[in-house]
Amino acid sequence: MSLYMAEKDLRRKHRHETLKLVGRYWQLYLMVLPPIITTFIWHYIPLYGVIIGFKDFESKVGIIGSAWYGFGHFEWFFNRPSFWTILWNTIRISLYSFATFPCSIIFALMINELTNKKFKKTVQMISYMPHFISTVVVCAMVHMFFNAADGIVNHAIRTLGGETVEFLYEPKLFDHLYVWSGVWQGLGWGTIIYLANLSNVSPDLIEAARLDGASRWDVVVHVNIPTILPTIVIMLILRVGGILGVGFEKVFLLQTQRNISASRVISTYVYELTLGAGGSTAYWDTSAAIGLFNSIINLILIIFTNSIARRLSDVTLW
Repeated sequence: MSLYMAEKDLRRKHRHETLKLVGRYWQLYLMVLPPIITTFIWHYIPLYGVIIGFKDFESKVGIIGSAWYGFGHFEWFFNRPSFWTILWNTIRISLYSFATFPCSIIFALMINELTNKKFKKTVQMISYMPHFISTVVVCAMVHMFFNAADGIVNHAIRTLGGETVEFLYEPKLFDHLYVWSGVWQGLGWGTIIYLANLSNVSPDLIEAARLDGASRWDVVVHVNIPTILPTIVIMLILRVGGILGVGFEKVFLLQTQRNISASRVISTYVYELTLGAGGSTAYWDTSAAIGLFNSIINLILIIFTNSIARRLSDVTLW
């Protein structure tokens, strides 16, 4: 009984300390409140709609009133002849995009080594600019540059005596267009968080390393990279969590009838079942099931990667 009372007093003391801490820093908690409310409204309340994937949805009776269908929609999707093609396209493009993850890290390390501050700021500004270009405009630029008839790239190829390449219609070239246009658009912006960490490296530490005979390469390998390694691990885990989250807009805008065998992914297939079918509600339940399948795979991957990171280092998401 005394042990129970001791634990009860400890919990009461802990609550008192917590309330005291909140009261002391109430301004900070007030600043955090709007994003918490927004996240709850837009990300947690709609979760009840997930059950549509397990129901035979009828718009006239709504989600709650529709009859249960179990895992029928999942089975329908898994048994489709195009299932493995769609899944492979999604995984292939995602893994290709994932392979470019080190690009921002390498670019940040290169920028950090620039000694001319004016040139350094110019490089940063130029590399940041593509991030502010919308996906629609980027895809329009890809069409302009790689068009078979009058594209700039094909014009250069013909000038050099080569033959026209139909970049936008060759299924085997779709992955390259999608991934490397994304690298160009996000390379500079992706360096911001790494450059911010590199700015925290103590100049005394670098100076001490150089006095010990370390070259610039040694400083990068043994000082700079260990400094940003925790950030790299966190960004890697988040990137793995979206391994099947191939962006719909860009894939859809670069998709053509001739490259659809390589460009049809889960997100575009869901669009075809819903809005692509003239706005019919016949496949809303199936689309929800497919989207839930995609999210579950991403969740499993992020948990798996986080567990590996916990075993290999002390840096994890939770």
